[in-house]
Amino acid sequence: MTGLSKTLMIIGAVIFFIGLLMPFLHFGKLPGDIIVKKGNTTFYFPVVTSIVISIVLSLIFYLIGRFR
Repeated sequence: MTGLSKTLMIIGAVIFFIGLLMPFLHFGKLPGDIIVKKGNTTFYFPVVTSIVISIVLSLIFYLIGRFR
């Protein structure tokens, strides 16, 4: 396999396992996330969750770049 196909398979596997763990971590409903419920409509905007994911990914990519 080429490098690109291996990378895509690894990314897919990581996303799959994160998806399996999400119901157990309760990560998507942090304090500060915006939830608006009116009638039959629910609007959910994960502000704090997005910030936390951004910080974690930034640290991971920084460490990968630092030790490469």
